[in-house]
Amino acid sequence: MLKLTNISKSNYKQKAAFSEIEHLNHQLFQHFHGKFVVQPSLTRSHVSFQANKTRPIYRWYKYKEAFSASLVEYLLHEYGIIKGKILDPFAGSGTTLFAAGKLGINADGIELLPIGQQIIATKKLLESEFTPEDFEDLKRWATLRVWEQSQTKVPLSELRITKGAYPEQTIEAIEKYLGASQQENSRVQAVLHFALLCILESVSYTRKDGQYLRWDYRSGRRQGTKPFDKGEISNFAQAICNKINEIVIDLASSATQSGLFPVENPQGEIQLYNSSCLEIMPNLPNGAYDAIITSPPYCNRYDYTRTYALELALLGISEKELVSLRQEMLSCTVENRVKDLLKINPQWTTAIAAADEQKLLQAILKYLNDQKEQGTLNNNGIPRMVRGYFYEMACAVAECSRVLKSKAPLFMVNDNVRYAGASVSVDMILSDFAERLGFHVEKILVLPNGKGNSSQQMCEHGREPLRKCVYIWRKL
Repeated sequence: MLKLTNISKSNYKQKAAFSEIEHLNHQLFQHFHGKFVVQPSLTRSHVSFQANKTRPIYRWYKYKEAFSASLVEYLLHEYGIIKGKILDPFAGSGTTLFAAGKLGINADGIELLPIGQQIIATKKLLESEFTPEDFEDLKRWATLRVWEQSQTKVPLSELRITKGAYPEQTIEAIEKYLGASQQENSRVQAVLHFALLCILESVSYTRKDGQYLRWDYRSGRRQGTKPFDKGEISNFAQAICNKINEIVIDLASSATQSGLFPVENPQGEIQLYNSSCLEIMPNLPNGAYDAIITSPPYCNRYDYTRTYALELALLGISEKELVSLRQEMLSCTVENRVKDLLKINPQWTTAIAAADEQKLLQAILKYLNDQKEQGTLNNNGIPRMVRGYFYEMACAVAECSRVLKSKAPLFMVNDNVRYAGASVSVDMILSDFAERLGFHVEKILVLPNGKGNSSQQMCEHGREPLRKCVYIWRKL
């Protein structure tokens, strides 16, 4: 009887918490009701990498978390941004920077992950420093397979989580490729290394799967109860030649134009800060930017230090550096520890107060902590992660407000999420922060088809579409 009573109390408490969350969610929805606009022209391909897959230059590296260049172009055109300087605080692979630069607009980006930094640096090098002789050297590598005759090998760097990621013959080919590349000048060598980064996943036993790397059964690693088969594992020589040729074709198509990114207007200047936005933004000047276009990590447990582990290992990131990167990035994984935000910037008291006073957020955090105490969460780090995400985002929103010019727009792509059955309306919570921190919420553009929650959530709580949106805020 005692056990039944405890279960009854737990169910009642959970229902009461759900009721409170739904009530507060409804109140906030009523507040923003006139701001939601379903945008039929926006598809998932626009707000993901899909639209970049066939687009020259942007297609080179499959950065799954990127949005498309066409989305950036649409927003700049739709809102009449034709000059000045824009900012992307979560630059990723640099889509915002290069799409804006192509239109003659200067762009600053901030990016913490070395893989994003490398993609951006290589594209900048190709745009401004690559010579016709370098171009011929690059073609020679794809035509003659230079590395196959190399007697020099450079050992392939590994991390604990990447050991055994490639077939033995692929490891040998990569090491010969790295050894042969040392005979080239620094520019060609950088592009050859970039091409290698682009194909690592395809020639490995792994596949990026959001929260982690999935391992093919042929690797010998046990992962889960059902063996995973990723399908064809690409041959190294074929994959690297195809990638180099793809780069060559895209370069050749613009050879008669001015620079790598042919434009009618002069190319905009691109600058990248290699660090986290929480570290860099407090040092940027007030009112310096004419727009912000960005997509922060989502509050979805994705650990980029794991999904991009192959690339990070090749770039020479150590185990210690990997752990540091995981903690420095915006809290979006259950392993993130609490950041001392006021130690980073004592000026963030107003931003933290905005999160403290957000009733829906606090109800969600209380519910998740209750679920943790009852032992019903599949990971006890979820409440800490969700709290960290929103408090850090409040500080990022405050900085965005500070560095924008008056009346300048901010565009943000983000997803709503769900934990333990509770819907987390990221769009409305962040928009509420924005109103408290110097923005007017102009629109929240909603994709026509929402995304589903996870298979585990659907099994336990049923399927309910979650909004995927582009927020449009304007600095007061």
